Amino acid sequence: MTTTCAVAITEPGGPEVLRVLEHAVRDPGEGEVRLAVRAASVNPSDVGMRRRGVEGVPPPWIPGWDAAGTVESVGAGVAGLAAGDEVMTAVLPRRADGGAQVGLLVAPAASVVPVPRGVTLEQSATLPMNGLTALRALELLDLDAGMTLLVTGGAGLLASYAIPIAKERGIRVLADATPADEELVRGFGADVVLPRGERLVAAARETANGGVDGALDTAVLGRDVLAAVRPGGGLAFVRSWTGADVEDGVTIHRVWVAEVLERTEGAVEQLLFRARTTLKARFGS
Repeated sequence: MTTTCAVAITEPGGPEVLRVLEHAVRDPGEGEVRLAVRAASVNPSDVGMRRRGVEGVPPPWIPGWDAAGTVESVGAGVAGLAAGDEVMTAVLPRRADGGAQVGLLVAPAASVVPVPRGVTLEQSATLPMNGLTALRALELLDLDAGMTLLVTGGAGLLASYAIPIAKERGIRVLADATPADEELVRGFGADVVLPRGERLVAAARETANGGVDGALDTAVLGRDVLAAVRPGGGLAFVRSWTGADVEDGVTIHRVWVAEVLERTEGAVEQLLFRARTTLKARFGS
């Protein structure tokens, strides 16, 4: 065991419950890697964890899904990774070891991959969780080339990975944006940019001749976006869905990124090109 610093949630509440505390970190076990974290992202689910805590687990809780840094040590049976390698990873913050907002992080080697060439560690720390979520959502929707996908929250980070992945698969992408974000969303690859707000569903139905084949609801509009999807289509939802598996003829796909965190190595090649597309649109890099 060694100690490091960690961002800790001491009790459910607002930002005032966050503290930087000393945290004991174990050595990596078989099939695991320990990395020195240089950057860790903050996602909406981290805010939810801060507000509600973790049921059945005593505080403090360490938030954070994804991080980037350098490999500090590797456990038995790990191949292809060595001390000093610059890597990124995604972990489940509700696990016993806690999340990624920590100085030293133990993670499964299957969830640790090299950072993309030409991408900073800070930028890489935004990729794993959102990139894997986008891949999982599109896998569940299972749209063929030529079909139409609506992505809500088009200027957001999750949308910025989903749009170029879908485009490379030959899918026609509609996405919403404010006038100020329209150029950004087009830069991600959206074929048509629709207005945000109450006109979105009507605009999507009109553009897609009565309804899109699938929707990825990154803006968490929920049932408000169902009418944009044709009967027989699908809606990928990234929060807890409390209704039926099929509503108004639309199949509801619940997207749980925790199911695919250890598929990072297999997915990383798919994500690298899209990461560059997203970063170029956002930062011009």
